[in-house]
Amino acid sequence: MRRRALIMIEGHRRIGPLFIEAARRLGVHTITLSADPAHYDYLSSASIEVVRVDTNNLDALIHECSRLRAIYDIAGITAAEEEVYATVGKLCRHFDLPGPNPESVERCCDKFVQRQLLAEAGVPIPAYRLATNPTDVERSAAEIGLPVVLKPAVGTGSSGVRLCRNVDELAEHTIYLLDGKHIWLSPPRILVEEFAQGPYYWADIMGNEVIGIGIAELGPLPHFIVRGAIFPAPLTDDQHKRIVVISLSCLRALGLGWGPATIQLRWTRRGPVVIEVNPRLGGGTNPQRVQLAYGIDLITEHIKLVIGDEWDLRRRHSHTTATRNLLPDRDGILDWIEGDSRAAAVPGVAEVKFYVEPKTPIVRKGDFTDLMGHVIATAPSLAQTQAILQRAVDLIDWAITPFPPAAEKE
Repeated sequence: MRRRALIMIEGHRRIGPLFIEAARRLGVHTITLSADPAHYDYLSSASIEVVRVDTNNLDALIHECSRLRAIYDIAGITAAEEEVYATVGKLCRHFDLPGPNPESVERCCDKFVQRQLLAEAGVPIPAYRLATNPTDVERSAAEIGLPVVLKPAVGTGSSGVRLCRNVDELAEHTIYLLDGKHIWLSPPRILVEEFAQGPYYWADIMGNEVIGIGIAELGPLPHFIVRGAIFPAPLTDDQHKRIVVISLSCLRALGLGWGPATIQLRWTRRGPVVIEVNPRLGGGTNPQRVQLAYGIDLITEHIKLVIGDEWDLRRRHSHTTATRNLLPDRDGILDWIEGDSRAAAVPGVAEVKFYVEPKTPIVRKGDFTDLMGHVIATAPSLAQTQAILQRAVDLIDWAITPFPPAAEKE
């Protein structure tokens, strides 16, 4: 009898290992197909099967999956990275396996197309324009009114996203995006949009069910890095209902509804406004927060759906979970970072993890790559959770020596 296997297209630096662990618990062997396996540290383990293949080449992936199907019983194909999720849908369709609708994923991953579809469906969104050159950007910002947010039309992890509060910042970031400093995942197109102000929420969704709603604390402007998060968010019944209704309307507008999705919103003066819909599981510590708060393992349940098993989204308990991301306050060389073992020993702390080692150069980019680590805490109440988290974070410290002036200029 052939071994049952799950094919992962590319890995994921944060939650990739959780996929492999979850598949193992379900009795399924994981095979990761990656263009550059060295990009994911955990794939170096001898126990993990990895195949190098051009994951941008659909024909090459079909060929490799066909080869593997002669050896294994391929139960499913999936991914944790948004960039390849539409490809996953095409592979699932080719091999007649459960998977997302690739056309819906592609529409969703193009933020301009996503905005158009949401607007047509009457979903509240910020005012927006599409720009491909500095003149377009300047005209769009004038029509919307400063401040505006500039972001790549295709991209993830807040890469290239910035608030522009005046014409100088607008010109500076436009040059950054269009003059070769930003790494584009598609032909350069810039989304210019209204700055929606208010508390920042997200909804975790599986299928057509809103699992829960969290609230995030963002770091200092002009960037949009998540400094901390609480799940579930403290909401009134009316607030919760309004976010759920808008979230489900997003799924209908974009043709989603299979598998996971994450919807980001701001609660503005006119109520909840949708900032972005992601046709995938939330990254970072999101799955861990949901599991600690509700006892629902989103990654395991997602894999069950992928391999054709029945999922179980029932809550086992109701706690509050909070995360604090560790962000540097300057560029330079990380001399030391310590306190992880002390913080992890605080009762109620679920995880403390550093992403960086001493002597690492720290160069802030204003996106997810700035994070140096995280702390997760959980308890029956919000007040208890916040107290535990703060106690743990206070035990962590680091030192960064600024670069010499010459290095800064470079």
